[in-house]
Amino acid sequence: MEKQIINPWKWQDARNYVQAVDVSNVTGTLYISGQTAIDDEGISSTADMRTQLLKTFENLEKVIQDSNYELKNIVRLNVYTTDSASLFENFDVFQNWIQKNEIKQSSTVLEVKSLFETLTVELEATVVK
Repeated sequence: MEKQIINPWKWQDARNYVQAVDVSNVTGTLYISGQTAIDDEGISSTADMRTQLLKTFENLEKVIQDSNYELKNIVRLNVYTTDSASLFENFDVFQNWIQKNEIKQSSTVLEVKSLFETLTVELEATVVK
């Protein structure tokens, strides 16, 4: 797999995403359903945004690793949240995870009216091989 990052500007670098990702010679593409802070028994978290973000990343990692893909090959990561202000107050969790895993992804953040039950954040990813 070959990956080329397209960034006509520099400002997005501080926000840990890119404007576009061009991939070629792909041998597989993994489209991941929205991952949230649901535990192994299917119980939705009632915790604060920071705790839900951490659990959501944990669940996203599990799906990717169980599929034999690599975190660094996430090319798209969309974020849905019921509370943008709270998300951005805890955005260091997002940025630290992106940096730690050397991910260069396109992203969109959308505030939505509600998510399933008590959930406040959901991550939807596309990963390539």
